[in-house]
Amino acid sequence: MKTWPALAVMFTNPCASAPDSEGLSLGDAVQAALADHSVTAITERPVETDGWTVFFATAVARDFARRELLAQFGTRHLRIVAEDVADEDWAGRSQAALRAITVGGLVIAPPWDIPAAGLTVVIQPSMGFGTGHHATTRLCLAALQRLDLRSRHVLDVGTGSGVLAIAAAKLGAQRVLGIDDDKDAISSARDNLALNPGVDVTLGAVDLRKAQLRPVDLVLANLTGSLLVSAAPRLTTLSRDRLVLSGFLLTEATDVIAAYPGWRVDHEGSEDDWGSVILGSPAT
Repeated sequence: MKTWPALAVMFTNPCASAPDSEGLSLGDAVQAALADHSVTAITERPVETDGWTVFFATAVARDFARRELLAQFGTRHLRIVAEDVADEDWAGRSQAALRAITVGGLVIAPPWDIPAAGLTVVIQPSMGFGTGHHATTRLCLAALQRLDLRSRHVLDVGTGSGVLAIAAAKLGAQRVLGIDDDKDAISSARDNLALNPGVDVTLGAVDLRKAQLRPVDLVLANLTGSLLVSAAPRLTTLSRDRLVLSGFLLTEATDVIAAYPGWRVDHEGSEDDWGSVILGSPAT
């Protein structure tokens, strides 16, 4: 049975999640720290435990994150336990909890809750990859709908489940390429592509830093704040027109935007503590 490496992050002091004098709660600080690690999903734990289950691409990444979090925050207000969560068990719970969501004119639906009408992207939930229910995915989906994708070429960096690549194709993009350096992600994306017949998306398990890629009209990158900063030189060479960026905390927005000098801010979005931005090329 497939399992996913995870951390149970539990707040042991009920007051620990309250904002401090600077407006930053322990939860905000931990979430910001997690952005520097290979997190694939975060879910709420039962209310009585007050915390999250944080999933990682590999056990090595999980164990490293645990050491770093304990070194940074200690054990006074946090309990952090390594877990291996069965994907099958999670999928069963998901069928009772996850339902279709609507973002603008798009519906993101699991196979058991497909609406009779509407522009629908069907995604099979998996603990390892996004389903569209995370704020950063919704922000990207909303940003895509602010742009005219007809006849456009799109690159989705860190495609994960493929939800953004598939959505771009359904919104009219002429050519869509989704890439990820995780082979499991590409396998998940291919499974989801099969659930959306008639959608033309090319998928590839490649490293953004090494891949030979042609420039496109639009680059999507739903990564972390630190990755968006470090990858900025590469992402800007790949986009002729627009960048849609998300996955960063609002506290990181200034640093992310500053990493793309000369690119104009066409739109900024936010949901909870998360941000997104549409950047326009200096050449347009």
